[in-house]
Amino acid sequence: MPRTRSALPATGPVRLGPDSRAALRPAAVGIETGFWQARRASNAHVSIPQGPALLEAAGNLHNLRLAAGTAVGEFQGAYPFVDTDVYKWLEAAAWQLAQAPGEDLAPGEDLAPDGYLASGEDSAPGGGQASGEDMTPNEDQAAGDDLAAEVGRIVDLVAGAQQPDGYLNTWFQLVKGGERYKDLRWGHELYCAGHLIQAAVAHHRATGSGELLDVARKFADHVDSVFGPPGSGKPIDGIDGHPEVETALVELYRETGERRYLDLAAYFVDRYGHGLLGGEAYCQDRVPLREATNVEGHAVRQLYLLAAAADVATETGDAELRTAAERLWHAMTTTKTHLTGGLGAHHEEEDFGDPYELPNERAYCETCAAIASVQWSWRMALLTGEARYSDLIERTLFNGFLAGVSLDGERWLYVNPLQVRDGHTDPGGDQSARRTRWFRCACCPPNVMRLLASLEHYLASSDDNGLQIHQYVSGRYASELAVIRSETDYPWHGTVALTVEETQAEPWTLSLRIPQWCREFRVRCGQETYEGPVADGWLRLERTWSPGDQVVLELSLEPRLTAADPRVDAVRGCVAIERGPLVYCLEGVDHPGGGLDDIVIDTTRPLAVKHRPDLLGGVTTVVAAGSRRHLPDAGWWPYTPADESPDSPQQDGEPVELTAVPYYAWANREDGSMRVWLPTS
Repeated sequence: MPRTRSALPATGPVRLGPDSRAALRPAAVGIETGFWQARRASNAHVSIPQGPALLEAAGNLHNLRLAAGTAVGEFQGAYPFVDTDVYKWLEAAAWQLAQAPGEDLAPGEDLAPDGYLASGEDSAPGGGQASGEDMTPNEDQAAGDDLAAEVGRIVDLVAGAQQPDGYLNTWFQLVKGGERYKDLRWGHELYCAGHLIQAAVAHHRATGSGELLDVARKFADHVDSVFGPPGSGKPIDGIDGHPEVETALVELYRETGERRYLDLAAYFVDRYGHGLLGGEAYCQDRVPLREATNVEGHAVRQLYLLAAAADVATETGDAELRTAAERLWHAMTTTKTHLTGGLGAHHEEEDFGDPYELPNERAYCETCAAIASVQWSWRMALLTGEARYSDLIERTLFNGFLAGVSLDGERWLYVNPLQVRDGHTDPGGDQSARRTRWFRCACCPPNVMRLLASLEHYLASSDDNGLQIHQYVSGRYASELAVIRSETDYPWHGTVALTVEETQAEPWTLSLRIPQWCREFRVRCGQETYEGPVADGWLRLERTWSPGDQVVLELSLEPRLTAADPRVDAVRGCVAIERGPLVYCLEGVDHPGGGLDDIVIDTTRPLAVKHRPDLLGGVTTVVAAGSRRHLPDAGWWPYTPADESPDSPQQDGEPVELTAVPYYAWANREDGSMRVWLPTS
């Protein structure tokens, strides 16, 4: 049954304050079918439900019982921040509870993993009920009841572990004898507090319950009583080695109206870069954010801090902080972002690296960094109203983020390289290039869960003059002015059909983001047709609308070859294949008879598109012409005088047809080689 505007999710991770200086505010969106709903159904029916058992097996829940005095034994876990895995799962579960019952699939409707309606005979790769197939409304409601019960049980565990003054961290309570805030660089106490606060805000917004919010406020009040600038009378002038509490405090201010939480967040943001943690870039302490000229250090920490800076600027009108955030976003995208939207060049210290240092097989591109990038860019899109931020969100969601979870919703990637060489020896663990059931540092899986569960929040916005559609999905977009129904098979097809279902009588503006990658587009609105280009990424249609009015957006999805800035040494002489928002890659499993290290693409031959319902749950592939180099016999020395090197190996090599699959779907079959960037000679 179609949802009404009132039934759409009304809030999400960012809810602007009454005095916000943002240009845009999040709009309500309901994702009903298609590509993203299939991924969200996998999240709802597989990933999130398995969370409690995994947290139990890893010891996270055991630690809470120990802290509450209801269990005996030893602390379990390798790190002092394992509590955050629980909090991120709670946030994901809360956003899932906020969805309308039965939303994942309409009764009796069967949805294949690629978003195409299917007969139901094929299961998702790797097994499991990836899309919630064949669930009746009663079964769906029962699943929701089970999830609510699990959330309630774990909320009780968290509340029971909290100390009377509000402090809560099982590592320090159990392992360090109650010692507090003595190791801010590595202890992550405030990082844990931040994720608890975000889970509590989500729980309150989703269910109306104040139980977890009370726990979070007690912890936030405790932090506020302890931390403050010199002269404040508070005992500690300090910051956490892992920024996170700052965005959470801003959201707690938005939820409660308590200005002191916003002030505390602003204090923390401005104290980074003043040597309180030893002055290292790794933990964002080398240079004050307002003075920084490029992103640096641990990628996730930098991005969480910048998301907080955007939040503080949005709520306070701090123009200098806004300018710094804009400057650093531009520097990051122009010099330190992989084609997939992935971020982080170094395995060591999970670091950004230098400008244009964008390796392939050693790219780190942590899944959490992709998530943090989406969170920061969305805040910047709301603050400024500029389309470029949502361009990066789209690229990151479809590629750098989505690769982090398997098609069956059960296995994960912590790092997301752009190449796996023939003969790769996998290190295993958190740095594995093979999908893994869980991690010793399990930050990424529940982080993926919470973003997918709240994904509708990042898709559209509104202002006093209209509705802006940032990302294209099948479902409904709603603001105070109108409700728009959207039908699309995006990203496999470029047509998006929009129908006005409800509207006010006065004129308003429908704004459609034209993606940065799109070479050609056309919009049909009544008898009018619009074609590119657009100056700022937005096509704006202002008129008096009536129910039944239609707008059809047609984005050209011709496959394309992409080259990098010549300063990116790692991919000089290479191209990548893209189609629409999707980055493509080759996998060894599709190219028998040899590996991928000797593959050369022929850029003079056209690219072809082939939809493969039999492959990876149903994907559109790109087919290219190429060859295998004639490689010299292996000797004791792998170098040759330049004048003896073959000039054009692709012309006399063995011809081979190249099959490129979407990058997000790699590593879902057998282990093997993979590459995004393809040599041209």
